[in-house]
Amino acid sequence: MAHPRHLIAPLSRIARPSIALARPEVPRLIPNTFQSIRCAANKTPKTPKRKKKVSSVFRQYDLRNAEQFSLVDAMHYIRAFEVGQNTSSVKYEMHVRFRTLKNGPVVRNRLRLPHAVKTDMKICVIAPPNSKAANEARAAGAILVGEETVFEQIREGKIDFDRCICHTESLQKLNKSGIARILGPRGLMPSSKMGTVVANIGSTVQDMVGASEYRERMAVVRMAVGQLGFTPQQMQANIKAFMDSIKKDVAQLNDRINKEIHEVVLSSTHAPGFTLNGEFKGANSIEPQLLAGPL
Repeated sequence: MAHPRHLIAPLSRIARPSIALARPEVPRLIPNTFQSIRCAANKTPKTPKRKKKVSSVFRQYDLRNAEQFSLVDAMHYIRAFEVGQNTSSVKYEMHVRFRTLKNGPVVRNRLRLPHAVKTDMKICVIAPPNSKAANEARAAGAILVGEETVFEQIREGKIDFDRCICHTESLQKLNKSGIARILGPRGLMPSSKMGTVVANIGSTVQDMVGASEYRERMAVVRMAVGQLGFTPQQMQANIKAFMDSIKKDVAQLNDRINKEIHEVVLSSTHAPGFTLNGEFKGANSIEPQLLAGPL
């Protein structure tokens, strides 16, 4: 019989490699404390973002090096862009830019130009039916006159007019009708401040048919000041009346409000804008009589 030692030796030779292979290798890990210290040391602190300063005034461009034109030259170039267009449908448009605060009061008014620009303005009049004011409104050219019939059409969404006037006798019914939430966002709600709640309906409608309304938006006032077939003299008269009205509106503002005219631009339906220098005719301008009539 074999001695036990002879049996143990072969078993030991087999067991040692298996035991050695089964032993897991312990990875050399960096201590957590050292890792956290290393990351904290290499991490760059974030600089707080500075808030962008918002300007309280509208941005204006420097006009010292900008090219400016006389009225005759601007009309000359604009008519070149409008070749082939109908002179009665294309309109000259004036843009007046202000230096003003963003949250300041705006300029808004209605003006009857010396030479009326043809418009198809539709006027609605809220007045007692079959009253003297209603008859005057119809004779002056109003397309819709009445009280309850007008309120019902507005509630149904049938708003086929450009201006709305209310007689003083119908103001109480207008306030109770609930149409302010419909006409207000459209800028059609009559108000005493805007001169659309009046006692004399006939003359107001007549003035409004031939008048134009302007309002400042984003520091700019825009309004049509003539048709393409107007002569430079007619345009000069309309522009003067428009600028005088704007200056009067600015003068009526609070003394603490600083609103100044920065730029005056003349454009048309299809032409770009030309900055005016305030002169009627330049040294090299063409004769004004050539800028009238058909193209």
